[in-house]
Amino acid sequence: MKTLTEALLDQSARPAVVSDLVDVVNDEVHDKKGVSGVTVKTAMATVRKVSPHIIGKAIDRMLPDFARVLEPFWVDFAGDGDFGTYLAGRGREAANALVGVTDRKAESTSRAPLRKAYGALRPRAIDNVTAALPRLGIVMQKYATSG
Repeated sequence: MKTLTEALLDQSARPAVVSDLVDVVNDEVHDKKGVSGVTVKTAMATVRKVSPHIIGKAIDRMLPDFARVLEPFWVDFAGDGDFGTYLAGRGREAANALVGVTDRKAESTSRAPLRKAYGALRPRAIDNVTAALPRLGIVMQKYATSG
């Protein structure tokens, strides 16, 4: 059986993984409400102005790191039930691992608009990622358990 990392980075599956993760991001942004929702939606619009395909490119670039930090969760999960529910049960820990990846990437970008947009999102990043864990886990499990 493949590891989570091997499954997500498999060249035959990777484009579909990235596409599904873009859908997760889009769904999460769409579902945001209130003042924090406006902040998220505005930041995402700014990011998309820099490049309409930047979300997919960023996910693809960070996917190896995302897979690496999620691998220990996958191993602990051991295929018992729904990985999204499992991740949600370890919400802060899983979210901190994922946000750590994006923090490192944001620090190294030379694109000021992206740094600014990320800075606007960062204060609520842990909460936003925690909310996305059920959807994220479903995508991860889909590829980790397929052929």
